[in-house]
Amino acid sequence: MKTSNDNVGLIQMAVAMMISGTVGVFVLESGQSAWNVVFFRCVFGALGLLAYCLARGLLRPGIFTRKTLAWTMVAGVAIVLNWVLLFSAYRLASISLSTAVYNFQPFFLIALGAIFLGERPSMGKLGWSVLAFGGLLLVLQIEPTELAEAGGYLHGLALALGAGALYAVTSIIVKRLKPIAPHVLALVQVTLGALLLLPMVDFTALPTGPTQWGLVVMIGLLHTSLTYILLYSAIQKLPTTSTAALAFIYPAMAILLDYVVYGQQLALSQIAGVSLIFLAAAGVSLNWQFKWRAAPKAQSPTC
Repeated sequence: MKTSNDNVGLIQMAVAMMISGTVGVFVLESGQSAWNVVFFRCVFGALGLLAYCLARGLLRPGIFTRKTLAWTMVAGVAIVLNWVLLFSAYRLASISLSTAVYNFQPFFLIALGAIFLGERPSMGKLGWSVLAFGGLLLVLQIEPTELAEAGGYLHGLALALGAGALYAVTSIIVKRLKPIAPHVLALVQVTLGALLLLPMVDFTALPTGPTQWGLVVMIGLLHTSLTYILLYSAIQKLPTTSTAALAFIYPAMAILLDYVVYGQQLALSQIAGVSLIFLAAAGVSLNWQFKWRAAPKAQSPTC
């Protein structure tokens, strides 16, 4: 039986994922380069998270050691570059396909866990990984006659794949930083991102009107500050299976909006590929197990 605390967590998680699913439209409609968008995301996101952390009394001396601060900064570089790659991919390969390929990240997480943490993947996870890779091949499938015109599309999908890998790097590092409040980690990461991206900003192409400025501010306050606050609050209330299941609202919302706003339609093979990736990601996230049946032993012949 769900408690009121569980119900609040479900609502928080669902809202966070729905907001996340709209970020692609905000990015494209802002008219800004990926570098500019991520810079403003970090600036306004940092302001929102700073206000929240101060209000909750989360900032105090001695939160970080030199080691944990160094790892937090490495994770910050990875998450910021992840945003740059993903936002660049939206313009080259569409929101739908970029989001689908980006959701390949659980399988990068499995690989990184095996390499750096010595976590041996189960046969079930290996099976889901193979299924996801098959889906990825279907998403990447291009007719030979279209190959000459597909450079931007393939480049975009490569960027989305790289973004997913960087997100997995961040996740691996954050696992080692559990004693530190996640909101504080996020604040340090976006503050670092604003500083690192400052030289990359094209100040000759800043937003030109209230609509564009409104969009980039919302990406910082809505898609970063509020989403992080809702997400981390929900994770504290819900079991892992619930958060993993609700996380699929994000790609579903992104693909739906891409169709409604931009008329993006996927080929049948791409729909099949996206479905396989999502199914496999759900299998890994929800720990679904394959039923491996051993072959029946041959009976000895009777005399």
